[in-house]
Amino acid sequence: MQLTNRLKTLYNDYPRQFWLMITGIVLATAGGSMIWPFMLIYASGKLGMPLSTVAVLISINAGTGLLSSFIAGTLADKIGRKVVMNISLTMTGLAYFLLMRAETYPQFVGLMVMIGLSNPLYQVGADAMLADMIPSEKRTDAYALNRIANNAAFALGPAIGGFLATRSYDLAFYGAGTGFIAYSLLLFFLARETLDKSSANESIPTSGTKGYGHVFRDKNYMLFVGTMSMGLIGSTMLWILMPVYAKTNYGISEALYGWIPTTNALMCVFVQYSVTNITRRQRTLPVIATGMLIYALGVGSVALMSSFWGFWLSMVILTFGELTLVPTASKYVADLAPSDLRGRYMSIYWLGWGLARTISPILGGFLHDNIAPGAIWIGGLLLGLTSTLGLFRLSRLSAPRTAPLP
Repeated sequence: MQLTNRLKTLYNDYPRQFWLMITGIVLATAGGSMIWPFMLIYASGKLGMPLSTVAVLISINAGTGLLSSFIAGTLADKIGRKVVMNISLTMTGLAYFLLMRAETYPQFVGLMVMIGLSNPLYQVGADAMLADMIPSEKRTDAYALNRIANNAAFALGPAIGGFLATRSYDLAFYGAGTGFIAYSLLLFFLARETLDKSSANESIPTSGTKGYGHVFRDKNYMLFVGTMSMGLIGSTMLWILMPVYAKTNYGISEALYGWIPTTNALMCVFVQYSVTNITRRQRTLPVIATGMLIYALGVGSVALMSSFWGFWLSMVILTFGELTLVPTASKYVADLAPSDLRGRYMSIYWLGWGLARTISPILGGFLHDNIAPGAIWIGGLLLGLTSTLGLFRLSRLSAPRTAPLP
């Protein structure tokens, strides 16, 4: 009875549209995570090319996302959060259906571009919509709940996707495409627009570039994005390259490896809120720097591993960094951004993530093919430690802007 009352209170603390977004992200993530962790394995098998060549597909996807991230902020602030989210979900769902029929490198490139263009639209739109609906004092918890739901779905996806992939990758692609299209339909018919367009039209300059000029002049914020991006290169290399590394060098199959990202997701479901209850009481930038340090240690530890349980442990370490860093960073950006430029601030934040995703496959593939497979993880460790030092330094410069909530 007590648990029921707590859940009812939690539900009533947030708008219904927040819970609609939670439901939708479960559908989309469960589908997408059936295939994305194994994308390089799938493409390598189809194309028969070296890892450094196939990994460029992920860089193309992420590089396209850089342009889309820049545009997404302007669109979210001018035409609305809901519209860009719907466009993103529909494009991504269609791309997964088409990937089943891709046979050549140019076809894979085209579909990676399509997904790269669409993904940041949702992320920027959703973060801005959530910030529109949720007051500052509840945002850390709201972003944490969003991540819990996202990772509850991700707990199922890789395990099911790995099982399906050993039989037919088509089944995993059908699951991915269906999840994104279903969320798009829910959003289209049941969600309302949260952007105050009258306020936006009065306060936002007509030129998207001028609107971004305010963000670019925020030197501490831009330094934060750049420093974060450097550290995220290492963690992104783990997510993208460790499945191929584990299978190629140690014979770990997709069906077995699928439990490693599932572990990450289960930790995010069951541990995230406990970690957030600790981090929400601290200044945001030191928390983010601590999360980056744990990220770096998780990436570096892969160089010492040679078995399923070793790679599993590396993921566990990395996940504690994720639980510490990601919700706090989202709140930091939401609190810094003026309401009429929130989409643009979120856009530049996700641009940093896109830069990391663009660079990491190329850098990791180069280290793997030209130095040694284990060099991937040493490089990621060094980048993460450098980022950690930068974030701790920035926290001293930005203390007044990151004061804890009372």
